[in-house]
Amino acid sequence: MPAPPTDNTVRIVPLGGLGEVGRNCNVLEYRGKLVVVDCGVLFPEESQPGVDLILPDIDYLKDRVKDIEAIVLTHGHEDHIGAVPYLLKLRPDIPVIGSQLTIAFIEAKLQEHRIRAHSHVVVEGDVEKVGPFEMEFIAVNHSIPDALAVFVRTAEGNILITGDFKMDQLPLDGRLTDLRAFAKAGEEGVDLFMCDSTNAEVPGFVRSESEIGPVIDDVFARATGKIVVASFSSHVHRVQQVLNAAARHGRKVAFVGRSMVRNMGLASELGYLEVPDGVLRDLGDMRDLPDNQRVYMSTGSQGEPMAVLARIANKSHPKISVGGGDTVLFASSLIPGNENSVYRLINGLMKLGAHVVHQGNAKVHVSGHAAQGELLYCYNILEPAYALPIHGEVRHQVANGGIAVKTGVPPENVILAENGSVIDMQDGEVSLVGSVPYHEIYVDGSSVGDITESELKDRRTLSEEGFIAIFAVVDQSEEQIITGPHIQARAMAEDQSVFDDILPEVTVALQEALEKGSDTYGMQQAMRRVVGRWASRKLRRSPMIIPTVVTV
Repeated sequence: MPAPPTDNTVRIVPLGGLGEVGRNCNVLEYRGKLVVVDCGVLFPEESQPGVDLILPDIDYLKDRVKDIEAIVLTHGHEDHIGAVPYLLKLRPDIPVIGSQLTIAFIEAKLQEHRIRAHSHVVVEGDVEKVGPFEMEFIAVNHSIPDALAVFVRTAEGNILITGDFKMDQLPLDGRLTDLRAFAKAGEEGVDLFMCDSTNAEVPGFVRSESEIGPVIDDVFARATGKIVVASFSSHVHRVQQVLNAAARHGRKVAFVGRSMVRNMGLASELGYLEVPDGVLRDLGDMRDLPDNQRVYMSTGSQGEPMAVLARIANKSHPKISVGGGDTVLFASSLIPGNENSVYRLINGLMKLGAHVVHQGNAKVHVSGHAAQGELLYCYNILEPAYALPIHGEVRHQVANGGIAVKTGVPPENVILAENGSVIDMQDGEVSLVGSVPYHEIYVDGSSVGDITESELKDRRTLSEEGFIAIFAVVDQSEEQIITGPHIQARAMAEDQSVFDDILPEVTVALQEALEKGSDTYGMQQAMRRVVGRWASRKLRRSPMIIPTVVTV
């Protein structure tokens, strides 16, 4: 644990996004005031059964919420805004600062949580005083419109936080990453560069989004039946290209999925999405059209079990089905950790007879993150004194740090931090000074933070090893077993009769515990030990064992 910062120290504490792709969140502290830059969610892996979302460790902020000057959002993706409602539940009047589209997305999300947003819209070039920080907002190109980098000025030094960005030279909306503003920041002096690391291992430059249009158009030209396109519900540029292809090929489009309908409605209202005349239809009206005129723009490209595409594959969607002659297009990349879920979904759709087009067999996606060539340009333009790679797994952070060193950043000035690390900047010098306690915050339905690692371990045991319940009733005063022990098992792949062999040993263990004067817990543990050893030896399993003893 580091000492509290002095008034002439700027402190940076990453609460998410380091060592992982998701839940990006960085806390800046200066002169007793805090600014939270991004507050996103991480989606669970298969080893986290039942978990809906994983939040940054906002418990770090619980005792400091009164000191938060603002939440500053770089763009409107879930891994940057998804946890904002959970932070605002600690203090609903925290100002939320972001671009027009980002604020529209977060305000809609806050309405679902019944929180009134105290929002403030900024555009590129704006300079805002946020507590003791001066923040200048810089246009960057990403896979969602209206993304911003943040140049933070303080008396102790300047910090440039890129958010997610790339350098697409032919963007669909004509909005380039503002390298002139980057150059001006470099001339002024960038003491700490906090840079997107996601594609730091990828050589060269990311392809332009404009190259995807012809690929989508070719898929539409070849399709004979209905088309289902799955993408992120915030990928406005990709949806725009689907709408354009539908218009060229005489098809109608219905948005499917609550977030897709909400986000594209907002994007259209604000002018970020141009809907060709007559192309858009309500989902209920699509059944009146022949298959070769239907396009469904849906969520579920990451294999989420309850999303639209998974329900289509499971034949449980009430209004959409696919079969022979139909086409399913995955128009997004794979988030690391989702590979198995996505491939399982692709297999399920192909079993139904659908033709599936995805990143593995067609160039249907380009990344929204800068590759090595673009990062080299940034480092050379900015010439930062220190580099703090953010937004990426460890391998991405290391690769980003390597690029920094190639461009002249001293190796000792590259800070490879983790979630919970504490980085201090004082008079332009930056150092890793320690870490704060850090833990996972899981969202499971309406439960937030109540699920622990121990409970997740129990869930994994239940799913992998099965469950054994043992029940008995005893009379402690007479030292007699009234009934039982009875054994019931679930998910053990064994006939119930297999437990007949062990019941006598369980009975002996319980009787011995009774005669020793053991309490209820002691008697339960005596039965658990016998069954546990037997299951390990006989069945080669380590099931969850729940013994219950009732005393009368």
